[in-house]
This record gives sequence, C-alpha cells and structure tokens, in this order.
Amino acid sequence: MVKAWVEKNLKGDPVIWFIAITLSILSILVVYSATGTLAYKSRGGNTEYYLFKQMILVAFSLLCMWAAHRVDYKYYSKISRIALFISAGLLLYTWFSGVNLNDAKRWLYIPFIKQQFQPSDFATLALIVNLASMLAKRQQNIKDFKESLVPILIWCGVIIGLIALTNFSSAALLFLTCMLLLFVGRVPVKYLFMLIFVGVVAGGIAFKVGQRGETVINRLTNFLDPTEVSFQAQQSYIAIATGGIQGKGPGQSDQRNFLPHPYSDFIYAIIIEEYGLIGGSFIVFLYLALLYRGMVATANSERAFGGLLSAGLSFALVLQAMVNMGVAVGLGPITGLPLPILSMGGTSLVFTCLSLGIILSVTRGDQVEAPGKQPKNRKMQLA
Repeated sequence: MVKAWVEKNLKGDPVIWFIAITLSILSILVVYSATGTLAYKSRGGNTEYYLFKQMILVAFSLLCMWAAHRVDYKYYSKISRIALFISAGLLLYTWFSGVNLNDAKRWLYIPFIKQQFQPSDFATLALIVNLASMLAKRQQNIKDFKESLVPILIWCGVIIGLIALTNFSSAALLFLTCMLLLFVGRVPVKYLFMLIFVGVVAGGIAFKVGQRGETVINRLTNFLDPTEVSFQAQQSYIAIATGGIQGKGPGQSDQRNFLPHPYSDFIYAIIIEEYGLIGGSFIVFLYLALLYRGMVATANSERAFGGLLSAGLSFALVLQAMVNMGVAVGLGPITGLPLPILSMGGTSLVFTCLSLGIILSVTRGDQVEAPGKQPKNRKMQLA
C-alpha cells in the first residue's frame, strides 16, 4: 500500500527523494539539539519551540518540493524572466529598506507570518533557471557573442552585483555556479573570461558601495593569518576534535553552548560532535550522491533546458554545502552560508527544496516523455 502511494505521488528520481527526506529528518534532530542555548536565552528554555518550528518549516518545504516536482519543468522557463525582474526589484528594495542584522540588510520582514524573507535565495533560483533557458535557446548560435552572450552576461552581472551589495559570499558562490553552467552549456572558453571580467566589475562596485566590504577583508585577513584563529573557528574545531569517530551521541553536544550559530552556519560541527566522523562522512556522501544524481539527470535529459536546469541547480546546492562544511573544518574563511536543508532557516530551506523539486520535475518529465526506456549514459543533446 505504501509502495503504491509512493509510486503514484512521488515521481522522478527515487534517490533524490531519499536524500531530501533523509536530510530533512536529520535537520529536525540536529536543529533541536543545537538550539538549546538559543532557547534558554530567547524562549526561557522552551526548546520545543524551535523543534516544532523546524518541523513546520521542513514539512512546508517538502510540500513545496512536491508541488514543484508536479509542474512540467518547461513551464519554469516561461516564468524565469519575470522572476528575474521581480528579484532584482526585491534586492534593491532590501538594500535600501531591509531588516538590518549583523550590519547587513539582507532580509525583508513578512508581518502576516512573522517570518523573514531573504530575496537573494529567490534571485539565485531565478537566475539559474533563466540562465539555463537562455543557454538552451541559443545552442545553435552559442558562439555569437552579441546575440547569445551579451544578454547572459548582463543578467549575471546585474543579479550577482545586487546580491554582493549585502552578501558577498552568496554572490561569489552564484558566480562560480554560473561559470560552471556556461561551461556545461558549451560556451567557448574565451567568452568565460568575459564573465570573469563582468564578475570582477560587479564585485568591485559592490565592494565599494555595498555593506560588507570591510567584513570581507577582515574575514580573509583572519583566515590567511596563521597566528590568529577566530573564536567561531576555535569552537568549531573543538566540537570536531571531541566528536571522535562515533560522536558523543544525539543531543550530547557541549559546544552548542559556546559556538555562535551552531544551528545554522556551524551546524556541521555539531553533527560531527554528536555523530562523529561516521556521521559527518555520511552527510558528505549524501551531498555527493545528490550531485551525481543531478548529473545523471543532465546526461539523460532529452532536452537542453532540462539538462542545463538540473546541472545548474545541482551545482548551486552542492557547492554551498561543500563551502559550509569546508568552513566548519577550517578549509575556508567564515562565510555565513547555511548548510542546505540541514541548517535551521526559513527561505533558505524553502528555496532549497524548490530547487530539488525542479530537478525532480526534470527527471519526472523525462520519464513521461520516454516511458519504459531505461536511462542511458549518453551525452545530453544540446542542439
């Protein structure tokens, strides 16, 4: 009975469904453990508040993923340009009038649901979808710089620049994702240098007039200085070192009481402390498996847009995960990027699940277009 319901309602790649649901369950467990100090300070010790809040957010995000996977992925191409204009407007409005937290206006407050909304998450999704659409439509004349590449470079520069005004790390990650997507989309290498030029110009302007230039310099300086380790990094290293191979056990973290943002930016350190190297390795495996299944969807897609869409969204999600985990173990400067699905959050969790839903829509669409066919390891037909 359960199997029949799953086959009827959960279409697309079953491995991606398994990864999403597994990470969602782990998110509830780890966030519940990591919010102990936060609950004590802000909710009088009522830890169940954040447990139920995360459960509601996870359930709503999974519902969004299910709804997104039921929509024909080709429809996303039609609305992506509108979404880009809306996201650009929201980013500008946020820069001027957004909620100021940690010396940056990255959020808009939604009074009806008492939740903060981060427009950069929406803008990232909109740009990747539209970029995949533009590349797919221009495959026949992809080497025509004026007709094919100029619109792509303009949109990349505008959106990345606007995000960089308040969130340099997210903008850098989106820039890298765009580079990878253009490479997969058969854009000549010489034109990729044009995107680098656009990124440097947009980043330079954002660095001068934006809100995070000084913070970026300080974080890079601290990371490159071998004699100085930031307080966040120190507490993260302690959590990882004391976790050992098997970990202290669920809910047994000590560093959650000292580590800043253990439920978001440094949740991977708490995972290793409680579940050990085994648990941390399992998380890495899940994200790598997600990337692999996303690339399988790209290779098996019958349409250029579907393949590019799956590749772009897979790159964005897994790159962010790797950066977050790399920061926790000391491989990169502190960024403030959450760990997709696992970190406590609102809009980040929702848009991550929407991205996974769109990837599932691609795999579901290919199953509908070619019923009974077994996936083949062939190159995506871009022309």
